[in-house]
Amino acid sequence: MDQEELKFLISQGEGYNIEFKESYSDSLGKEICAFANANGGKVILGVTDKGETRGITVTNRMKSQIHDTARNLDPKLEVSIEEAGKILIVNVPEGPNKPYSTGGKFYMRHGTNSQQLSREEIREFFQKEGLVLFDKRLNYDFDMGKDFSPDAYKNFLEKSEIRTSLGMADILNNLSLMKGDVIKNVGVLLFCRNVFRFFHSATITCALFQGTSKVNVLDKKEFEADLYSNFTGAMNYLKSKLNSELIITSGVREERLELPEKALREALLNAIAHRSYFSNANIQIYIFQDRIEITNPGGLAKGIRYEDLGKKSVSRNNLLFGVMQRMGLVERIGSGIGRMRAQMKEYGLKEPEIEADENWFTIVFRRPKPSLAAARDTTQKTTQKTTQKILDAIRKDPYITRRELAGIAGVSEDGVKFHISRLKSKGLLKRVGPDKGGYWEIAEKERG
Repeated sequence: MDQEELKFLISQGEGYNIEFKESYSDSLGKEICAFANANGGKVILGVTDKGETRGITVTNRMKSQIHDTARNLDPKLEVSIEEAGKILIVNVPEGPNKPYSTGGKFYMRHGTNSQQLSREEIREFFQKEGLVLFDKRLNYDFDMGKDFSPDAYKNFLEKSEIRTSLGMADILNNLSLMKGDVIKNVGVLLFCRNVFRFFHSATITCALFQGTSKVNVLDKKEFEADLYSNFTGAMNYLKSKLNSELIITSGVREERLELPEKALREALLNAIAHRSYFSNANIQIYIFQDRIEITNPGGLAKGIRYEDLGKKSVSRNNLLFGVMQRMGLVERIGSGIGRMRAQMKEYGLKEPEIEADENWFTIVFRRPKPSLAAARDTTQKTTQKTTQKILDAIRKDPYITRRELAGIAGVSEDGVKFHISRLKSKGLLKRVGPDKGGYWEIAEKERG
């Protein structure tokens, strides 16, 4: 490893596939075990937790001890060692015979930490999720020339605060997002122009309903770009549909959402990071008059019980979680639910409700009762927007079908029926001829 690569790795700080050790110690076995049970990684000796290079005295005896430590895992593992001046790099491969243990204890890498699990917890996890996880799979269909988004990559570098002269391939390989010249699925999620082209279920659907049921869809939008764009797009959509209130503190006027934005953000990022990408279902954000529901497929990962939520976590997408952590999107694994609860309490609202089984995970935020004027204003603006889309489409093509209108307006066919009924009752629209073969006619006053 040359000095430029080493400098880059140290500058990134500890993460899912990088661990710093100021000196050699017996705890090295725990880190090797955790990396072997995950995606592999590098233990860099001679660097403090804060990324300060101290250096160590490298001896043949120390190298021999490190190799023995790896071979003493159950089952045994082979590692490779590199020297860069007074820095020693232990390269740990992803273990081919998971799960691994050291001293009778099992460890998994989660974010920047190596977490101990019981034998049953780790066995259940691997049996349920598979030894090759979605985010780590190589994607041979991805064309780096046609499918790669330079804007998404630029945003990733900025969010991760990566500043180096290394080329893109070297950066992505060092962060385990590529292997050679083939990108992994996690890289597809992060850097694709359109995720729907590769994974139909990796999109985010947002929908606004009238009242408290799914009978009438007022507005709907699907986000299908790269991961970060989908996240910001969905958050902006969600915020645009919520009411705001004016808060005056110490004479300072502040407008804030009816629900804490940080809690909603945590819930959505939790859905993105921990969902099952093998599922055919996508992430859904449903906005009702009395609540917000954020649902992701996959449910609880094996090894985690409902009562462990907010205290302990096992991610089925460790590599993805590690990258999101580098980008500053998520913090320590297992801490998000606790923060959501605290933020809702700070607002004087009920804690979010969590519904989880082996297939689905849903977080429900109960909305405070708005003033009638605020609720009426929000619904009216959304209804007018959707109605206008329908009228504009009919002007262009009077023979357009309800199904086509649903696609254009971003609502269900029942939603189109709801809006058309309103237009008819106001005398703004009528149907000429039969359902099949007829056409729409907009009233003269509307045309004018």
